[in-house]
Amino acid sequence: MTETPAEPTLELETNAQPTRAFEIPAGPSGPSARSVLGAVLRAPVQARTWKELAYLITVFVLGGIAICYLFFGFGGGLYVSITIIGIPLLALVLLGGRVWGRIYRVLCRGLLDTPVEAPPRFAPKPGVIGWLKGAFTDRASWRAVLFLLAQCVLGVFAGYFVLVGVAIVVFTAISPIPWALFRPTNVDENGVEHHSVFQFGDVYIDTWPKALALSAVGIVLCFALPWLVRAVCWAHRMLTVTLLAATARDRELRELQASRRAAVDDAAATLRRVERDLHDGAQARLVTIAMALGRAEERIAAGGDARDLIADARASSKEALTELRELVRGIHPPALELGLGPALETLTARCAVPVELRVLLPQRPHPAIEAIAYFSVAELLTNVVKHAHADRAWVSVAPTDIRHIAVTVRDNGIGGVLPPAEGEYTAGSGLSGLAARAETVDGTLTVQSPNGGPTVVTIRLPKEGPR
Repeated sequence: MTETPAEPTLELETNAQPTRAFEIPAGPSGPSARSVLGAVLRAPVQARTWKELAYLITVFVLGGIAICYLFFGFGGGLYVSITIIGIPLLALVLLGGRVWGRIYRVLCRGLLDTPVEAPPRFAPKPGVIGWLKGAFTDRASWRAVLFLLAQCVLGVFAGYFVLVGVAIVVFTAISPIPWALFRPTNVDENGVEHHSVFQFGDVYIDTWPKALALSAVGIVLCFALPWLVRAVCWAHRMLTVTLLAATARDRELRELQASRRAAVDDAAATLRRVERDLHDGAQARLVTIAMALGRAEERIAAGGDARDLIADARASSKEALTELRELVRGIHPPALELGLGPALETLTARCAVPVELRVLLPQRPHPAIEAIAYFSVAELLTNVVKHAHADRAWVSVAPTDIRHIAVTVRDNGIGGVLPPAEGEYTAGSGLSGLAARAETVDGTLTVQSPNGGPTVVTIRLPKEGPR
C-alpha cells in the first residue's frame, strides 16, 4: 500500500513586523575586524543614515507641535468642560491621536523602513452618546496620546541633544574652513587677540596644527555619529511598534470579523444555490407532474385512456426524488450520520480518479467540522479530476495534536496551483472558498504545488469547532 504523504509542516506567520536593530550584522562566525571597519566607514554615506537623521529632525519638529496640541487641546477641553461643548472637544482631541498615529506610522515606514500595521478603524455606536462613549473608550486613541507624551521626551528633548551633538561634530570636522575664511578674533583676559574658532578654557585653536587636529577629532566622531542616530531611531521604532501598531487583540478581532463575513457569504451562496436548484430542478419536475396528472384527469373524465400520462408523471416523480436526494446530499450528506470515515469512503468510491483513503480519528470531531472536512475533500477531488491531469490521488485525515485534525489531499498531477491570497477569500470559489470556510472555524488551508507536481492541500481544523 502506498504510504500517505506526511502532513506538510505549517509555518506560522506573525503580524509583527521585523525591526532593524542598530548592531553591526554578524557573519556565520561573528563579525570580522574587516567587516566591522567596513560598516563603520560606510555608515556616514549610507542612505539609511540620512533617512534616519531626517526622521529625527522631522519628529523633533512634530514633537514640538504635539506638545502644543496636548497642552491646548486637553487643557482647553478641561477648562471648558463645565460647559456642554467641553466634553465633545475632549473627545475630538482624543480621537485626533489617531491622526497623529497615522502620521508617525507613515514616517516609520518611509524613513525607518519599518511598516507598522494600523489598528482597526474607529467604529462608534449610533447616536451622540454612542459616539462619545466610543471616543472615550477607544484604546487606539489612548495609546496614540500616550505615544505623543513619550514623543515629548524622546522626540523633543532627546532629539534636541542628538541634533545639537550632530551639529557640533559636523562643525568641528569642517572648522578649519570657517577659521581660514573668516579668521574670527577672540580676546583673552590679558587683552591678547587670538584668531580662533574654538576655545577650550585657556586653550585657543588659533594655529593650523591645532585646527587640523581638532578637525581630525571631528572627522573621527562623524564615523561614530551614525550609530548614535541608529540607537535613538531604534528606540523610536520600538515605541512606534509598541503603541501605534495593532495589538494581538485587534488582529484577533479583525480575523473574527473576516471569518464572520466569510460565513455569511458562504451561507448566502449556499441558499442561492439551493434556491436555484429547487427552482430549476425539483420545482419544474413537480409542475410537470401536476400538468400531466391534470391532463390525465381530464382524459379519464372523457372516458379515455390516461395510462401514458400517469406513467410520465410517475417517471417525473422519480426524477424529482432523485434531484431532491442530490440536493439534500449537497446540504448535509446522509453518510455523515455514520461519521466522517464512512462518508469519505462513499465519496472517494464515486471519484473518477482512483483514490487511496486513510482515516485515523480516535475521537469523532464536531458535526460542523465533519461537514467542512467532507465538502472540502469533495471540492478538492473535483479539482483533481478537472484540472490536475492526475491518475491517482490520496486522502488522509488524522489528528495533528490533541485539539486539531489535518485533512490532506494529494495528487500526482501537473501542479502549479496558486494558494489563495490571505484576506482575499471569496466564499464558494475553489480554494478561496475552502480557505474562507476553514477560517470560519479558526482553521487554516495551506497549498504546496510546485510546477510538475505533486499538489498537496492541507486543511487544519479544530476537533471541537471554533472557540
